[in-house]
Amino acid sequence: MTAKPRDFLQLPTDQARVVRLVDTQTALTGAAATWAKVNGFKGKPGQLLLVPGSDGEVAEALFGVAKDFDPAAIRSLAGRLPDGDWKIDNLPSDKAEVAAIAFGVGSYVFDRYKSAEGKPRPRLVAPEGVDVAAIERIVSACHLTREMVDTPAQDMGPLQLETIAREIAEENGATLKVTIGDQLLEDNYPAVHAVGRAATPHRAPRVLEIGWNLDKTDWPLVALVGKGVVFDTGGLDLKAAAGMRNMKKDMGGAAHALSLGRLVMQSSLKVRLVVLVAAVENAVSGDAFRPGDILSSRKGLTIEIGNTDAEGRLILADVLARAGEHEPDLTVDFATLTGAARVALGPEVPPLYTADDALAEAVAAASRAVSDPLWRMPLWSGYRASLDSEIADLRNDSAAWAQAGSVTAALFLQNFAPATGSWAHMDVFAWNPRNRPGFPEGGEAQTLRAWFHYLSGRYGA
Repeated sequence: MTAKPRDFLQLPTDQARVVRLVDTQTALTGAAATWAKVNGFKGKPGQLLLVPGSDGEVAEALFGVAKDFDPAAIRSLAGRLPDGDWKIDNLPSDKAEVAAIAFGVGSYVFDRYKSAEGKPRPRLVAPEGVDVAAIERIVSACHLTREMVDTPAQDMGPLQLETIAREIAEENGATLKVTIGDQLLEDNYPAVHAVGRAATPHRAPRVLEIGWNLDKTDWPLVALVGKGVVFDTGGLDLKAAAGMRNMKKDMGGAAHALSLGRLVMQSSLKVRLVVLVAAVENAVSGDAFRPGDILSSRKGLTIEIGNTDAEGRLILADVLARAGEHEPDLTVDFATLTGAARVALGPEVPPLYTADDALAEAVAAASRAVSDPLWRMPLWSGYRASLDSEIADLRNDSAAWAQAGSVTAALFLQNFAPATGSWAHMDVFAWNPRNRPGFPEGGEAQTLRAWFHYLSGRYGA
């Protein structure tokens, strides 16, 4: 996998052309004003106008922004400016770093399977005073997440997730434990085994556990947990073709957990870190788990299977229980868990679930600070009864009367969350469903920057 982002950032140079940020109240002068009038440029947010010089070549660019400038708007420039080096002339200093990160995130292109070379891309001159290395680490984490999600399931199976986890561990002096196949039963991961056992042997299910700084026993422990369903057919409750088309992205939670874990280690935050990923393929075979089966779990709770397409919460149950054995100060799980989350908030705003009000407020503040959206949803106790089973401790598909599928999925996971510290669940989409500059259709890193900003403030290096 790509370890570093594309070359999107440039050191200061006299050869760079200028992007001027303007709003509807900005008074333009000279040739730029004339050119803007001729082309109907009024400084509306998102408007871009390339201004030619006396030689006819592009000399500068005007970019419309809102009066309350959101640095995330810079993301689209990476997909709209001509190639070459560009400097943003009047970028507010307090928003320079977030803007540079936005440009870097917008520079992502997935062309692994293209036979022709891609076109040259623009580069941003690093704004004065920013930490270039820190920006590159954050952008790299976002790019790695997206590249993992974009890679087809044929090349992103459980073994490939293990290989990426191993590379991350080795690069950062961490340990990696892998529990695979029938060993999952011996080591008490019965739900992970049940969901993944139908896959072919070379795509056998596994649990990946990275450990970092575990000898520093006086430091708080953070656990990052990821759903790694490398492809989801729906199991015996088979998805329709339209629902199955993009299920290569169902390992998006694992991609987030691994990339954020790498970023925490690279940034030397003062934590002990555990990253747990359950990597499975929800396949169809004679050995597939069935509707009506009752599964055991690591925590000891039994689960009646109402729908084999609600498999992500099953594998998360086991790895969340494992996270609890480390007695973490904070546990965050990432999962492409429910379509109901998209019905509630759409593809661009992932829901956050937590019972910790202070944590929710702090993460929301971090989200706003780095323009990485999320929205808190309720762990509404009134819906817990929808998970009751007559013959097991709980069921994996909530009763129809509850309706709120994303909420009830979070309530299911809450049964397995660590008893120590705080727990948060992110139901991410990990996907851009429409193609636009800086936002190519495909894999997306959602809330990764928000969580890293929060973790950096709480456990700073």
